[in-house]
Amino acid sequence: MKEVHPFLIYLQKFIPISEKDFLAEIMPIITVRDFDKKQLLIKAGEVEDNFNFILKGLVRKYYQKGNVQINTQISTEGQMILSQESFHSRLPSEYFIETIEPTRVVTMRYDALEALYSSSHRMERLGRLIVTYSMVIKDRWQIQLVKLTPRERFLNFVTRNPELLQRVPQKYLATYLNIKPETFSRFKHLLKEHSRKKE
Repeated sequence: MKEVHPFLIYLQKFIPISEKDFLAEIMPIITVRDFDKKQLLIKAGEVEDNFNFILKGLVRKYYQKGNVQINTQISTEGQMILSQESFHSRLPSEYFIETIEPTRVVTMRYDALEALYSSSHRMERLGRLIVTYSMVIKDRWQIQLVKLTPRERFLNFVTRNPELLQRVPQKYLATYLNIKPETFSRFKHLLKEHSRKKE
């Protein structure tokens, strides 16, 4: 239980759920999976069967555009990652999901999750709240991509996620923020200069 406790904390953001209820209702349908660095959780063309919550590590979601990989999500500890469109529609995924670091996830399978929702209105509500939350996060990110300048996007991201600047390869962050690699390098250089001046 201790290992998956962060997942319980995550679920408690949406509805009150006791450890006892978690053990009785949710624990039986979860598995803990380990992945090496640069290992795929799903490939484009496959149907997403797994809802994944990250206990440890770093994962990206991307699609292939010609020879370029466009990153649409970078998730770390305490966040979920899956090909949502495929998971809910049961159609093949447009995305690849790949680990950036060795990663451990809590996984719930689609069929088991559907059975859980059917067994309890409370659990069905939990599922709906999580889906709604993820849609809101996605919309907020889309509006940032449209409204903010590349510089504003960069500064906003670095301010909120300073550690990811060290953990995530620059080429991944550049496509995620929709910034040209050379522009991203320039922003990063300016950031270092700014830090040195503050010292």
